[in-house]
Amino acid sequence: MSKLTDVPKRILIGRALRSDKLGETLLPKRIALPVFASDPLSSVAYAPGQVMIVLSVAGASAYHYSPWITIAIVVLMFTVVASYRQNVHAYPSGGGDYEVANTNLGPKAGLTVASALLVDYVLTVAVSISSGVENLGSAVPFIVEHKTFVAIAIILLLTLMNLRGVRESGKLFAIPTYVFVGGVFVMILWGAYRALVLGDDMKAPTAGFEVHAEQTGLAGFALVFLLLRAFSDGCAALTGVEAISNGVPAFRKPKSRNAASTLALMGGLAVAMFVGIITLALVTNVKMAEDPAHDLFKNGAALGSGYTQNPVISQVAAAVFGNGSFLFVVLAAATALVLFLAANTAYNGFPLLGSILAQDRYLPRQLHTRGDRLAFSNGILLLAGAAAVLVYIYGADSTRLIQLYIVGVFVSFTLSQTGMVRHWNRHLATERDQAARRRMIRARAINTFGAFFTGLVLVVVLLTKFTHGAWVALLGMAVFYITMSAIRRHYDGVSEELAAAMEQQDEEEVRPSRVHSIVLVSKIHKPTLRALAYAKLMRSHRLEALSINVDPTETKALQSEWTERGIDVPLKILDSPYREITRPVIDYVKSLRRESPRDVVSVYIPEYVVGHWYEHLLHNQSALRLKGRLLFTPGVMVTSVPWQLDSSELARKRARKRADWNAPGAVRRGPVVPQRPKGERKAEKAAVKAPGR
Repeated sequence: MSKLTDVPKRILIGRALRSDKLGETLLPKRIALPVFASDPLSSVAYAPGQVMIVLSVAGASAYHYSPWITIAIVVLMFTVVASYRQNVHAYPSGGGDYEVANTNLGPKAGLTVASALLVDYVLTVAVSISSGVENLGSAVPFIVEHKTFVAIAIILLLTLMNLRGVRESGKLFAIPTYVFVGGVFVMILWGAYRALVLGDDMKAPTAGFEVHAEQTGLAGFALVFLLLRAFSDGCAALTGVEAISNGVPAFRKPKSRNAASTLALMGGLAVAMFVGIITLALVTNVKMAEDPAHDLFKNGAALGSGYTQNPVISQVAAAVFGNGSFLFVVLAAATALVLFLAANTAYNGFPLLGSILAQDRYLPRQLHTRGDRLAFSNGILLLAGAAAVLVYIYGADSTRLIQLYIVGVFVSFTLSQTGMVRHWNRHLATERDQAARRRMIRARAINTFGAFFTGLVLVVVLLTKFTHGAWVALLGMAVFYITMSAIRRHYDGVSEELAAAMEQQDEEEVRPSRVHSIVLVSKIHKPTLRALAYAKLMRSHRLEALSINVDPTETKALQSEWTERGIDVPLKILDSPYREITRPVIDYVKSLRRESPRDVVSVYIPEYVVGHWYEHLLHNQSALRLKGRLLFTPGVMVTSVPWQLDSSELARKRARKRADWNAPGAVRRGPVVPQRPKGERKAEKAAVKAPGR
């Protein structure tokens, strides 16, 4: 079965890569920009429209507030970029906001940030894909009619591309991202030339429409609330900025400097495009509405349900290049494609964060290891599944999905920058070099302003978007937080239960043995020591412990502890350059069989016995795969050495209680005597009647 599935797997994602090839997958800045910054760069395709849609509630006259909202968003963008440049220099290990908050504010703050980021990454995929489908659907009716199916199909396609590896997916995504950025700048420059030099009067397709104001004469608090809501919706342009700080390990050396340079370039490009599109939208008199069928009028009549509202960038391109022109088509196609690819920011951020959380025992251990292509395959699949479910529930409607957006990212922004302030305070308390202190004070000032500004925006976002769907994002964060806390408690409890004290080894348990025995070892704890003691009782010709080198650091620690404990069983280490566990063990066992075909190899596998169905998802996965393969290997005996966790004892007590339970009336009826077979009863009667009885 392994060979049957291996061929299509290689066709889809390519040949497996050795662990020592990880350096070849690191990204130069030109590839890292589209990989990690496609989300904030592509958000200029819908963020300007969100600002204008919210302002349209007060009518087209409210559009004159757009420049002030734009200035506020630009200041916020520069603040966040400058703050995160401090992050990547201080914490280059890839933990990003989670590591900053966890180190400086404590585990609860770190877990809150992690929950917010995981929710935001899932929403990034759902919103980007849905928005791209809607942009493409304006030209292809089939896509509009089946947009949920198309969106899920694109998620599957992106998943497959990312399973092939970060570097390969980056190359695939670089061209459309750069075409989109180049197309937007050509549009801005050509529009400015036409307006300022040629004096052309450019008109958007909706320039002649009228906007029906749902609320007229807004003033005071109502006007402030409307402007704050428009500002919070426009802050969608900042989503994904944190992905670079989470992905520093994927950059080429010098990692921190390259990541900081990519951040600065991303911020400059995003700001220039956002300002340019908003300016051209006002110049070309673009009209947008939250409910265009009823709020947009032409010649005094509502446009009706047959009207499809095109995004701001599409309307501006039609005014600048001409509707249907070559450059218009190129930009429209690049916009739709880059919105699909914007999800790639999440495909790189989510699995990496999931791996770090798994290493810290907040998520299942399977998320920590890299797949065949040195990508975190399990994290990629988990992200794709969660995003596909969200797209299905919301029908791939970006207007509904975007209301869930932004909350998570500003939670992580605020806690991260607060953590950085404490980071600099801690270092300033011990630093004596004046030049270094000046750099730290400057960095602290940037992070302090960033924490204040993003915290203020978080309050605004919560106030203006909570009833519009932001509560769903908060609920998702709570679910992640509770789930990860429960997983951590479980792993901590198991570690405490299995911790093996040095004095627990008993030399009297050594027994002569005549069978070739192998004890599989991952770490030294109670199950391992029990398996070793049990193997010593067998008649073995040779006994050895076997461990697979997947993580060199963990392997070195195992060897050191093995020597320190003085365990008298030789420990053999097998290198696994492709991070596999099953295949090296199988190959080693087969090599022993080839050397001595008449010998029997006995493999002892320590296993946990758990009492809840969900605990099976967290343990024994490698053991199950190994047993499945070893059972089909001739001349090999497989022995499971169980270690009962506390939860299994509780399950056993529950089962015994159910077995002792008596049904109503059972006492009155008396015990049920099992009936023997009819033939047996006849034989007994015949024996009684026989002579001499």
